[in-house]
Amino acid sequence: MAVYAGRYARALAEIVTDSKLDPGAVDAELAGFAAAWDESPELREVFADPSIAGGRKIAILDKLTPKLGLSKTVRNFLAVLTNHERMEGFPEVLAEYRREIRSMLGIAQVEFTTARVLPDEERQTVLERVRALAGGEIDAKFTEDPSLLGGVLLRIGSTIYDGSVRGRLEQLKEKLATS
Repeated sequence: MAVYAGRYARALAEIVTDSKLDPGAVDAELAGFAAAWDESPELREVFADPSIAGGRKIAILDKLTPKLGLSKTVRNFLAVLTNHERMEGFPEVLAEYRREIRSMLGIAQVEFTTARVLPDEERQTVLERVRALAGGEIDAKFTEDPSLLGGVLLRIGSTIYDGSVRGRLEQLKEKLATS
């Protein structure tokens, strides 16, 4: 990770919260720019090229702003990254911003890994229990891993709860090996 990513991310998160902007709308704008960034190697090359003047890069950003529907705040943030020659780290800054804004808003990042796709009813039940465990609002991501065999592997922040069949079998294997 780029050393500066956290500083820029924190600054943007503070602007969003202090200005009482809608974090979801800001994230959507940043996601739109990220999609353009990911899809266009030419765009990345222009912003990474030190021989292209900052003013020209800002002019390109200004042409993209209405097409992408960027607010003044997001446009200015991207201009700051551009002026400080930090655009090559935009993906890292975006990831850090998302972590920072969730933290400021008290939203826990939760990752569920299950052996199969959970039906909506089961998913809602699991989400309710995890909200209680996390003590508030959560941002949930669901993935499937058939190697779990059954159960769920849950990550809240840096804490992992392994309720998978695979995990239980591994624990049993360790107990039998040490007995």
